[in-house]
Amino acid sequence: MKTEIEEMAGKSANRQVSPVNVSLLMPPEIALACETAGKMKAGKDVLTLILLGILAGAFIAFGANFMTIVTTGASELPWGVSRLLGGLVFSVGLIMIVVAGAELFTGDTLMVIAYASKRIGISKLLRAWALIYIGNIIGGAATAMLVFMSHQHGFHDGEVGKNALRIASLKASYDSGQLFYLSILCNVLVCLAVWMSFAARDVAGKVLVIIPPITAFVAAGFEHSIANIYFLSYGLLLKNWALIEIGSPTLVMLTPTNAAHNILLSTIGNLIGGSLMVGVVYWLVYLRMRDPKL
Repeated sequence: MKTEIEEMAGKSANRQVSPVNVSLLMPPEIALACETAGKMKAGKDVLTLILLGILAGAFIAFGANFMTIVTTGASELPWGVSRLLGGLVFSVGLIMIVVAGAELFTGDTLMVIAYASKRIGISKLLRAWALIYIGNIIGGAATAMLVFMSHQHGFHDGEVGKNALRIASLKASYDSGQLFYLSILCNVLVCLAVWMSFAARDVAGKVLVIIPPITAFVAAGFEHSIANIYFLSYGLLLKNWALIEIGSPTLVMLTPTNAAHNILLSTIGNLIGGSLMVGVVYWLVYLRMRDPKL
């Protein structure tokens, strides 16, 4: 059964393009579907956007947690192989968001397409982004707290906790320039995954197109602001455990200030990468010449 978004996009697209393959949306139709989705998201009420944002933050946190587990003890593997495995399992987060239904700030930077097409105003765009982002923070941080309370960090003689601390410490150590560019690159791939998911009309197709770009960004070491809310929150929660249970590891860089620095700059970089380098580019290619009355 077609989704409401696909049906609305299909009606507009039929006036402009001839479908080549009815099993998927072609790029011009994807642009229309993104535009329609952006308009629909902007029209949702406050509670709905926050709740969907919380779900997305939690789903990304589950993916990040899965990545932490899978890469624990992977030091004997070639570095690139361990990164590949981590990326493959991390993709479960965006898969759940797209299939189960949730709102992720980084993917929703594509709402800029609806704004560029004058389907929504700047106030509605910023309102939606802000509410979704707040929900993502709550979902990611709350999941970190729940995972900490489960004492999962003690698994495998504490190796899971040590790996989580290594991940968080690395993220907290990036300087501003490196972090900014890693974040731009990250959300180019995230938004391409979301963009391509619009093309698929069934669950299997959506899953298959999401996995490669998400795996690529994780394997490449790019920075995702919402995932980092989980990683850094969890790392900060583990610091006292680390000092008591495993001695005094080098955690100098893992501080609330450095965590906030990472999340702030990665958010800005993600916003630029997703909205300008994917959303605006595809709007210019497929929608800028469209009759606004259509």
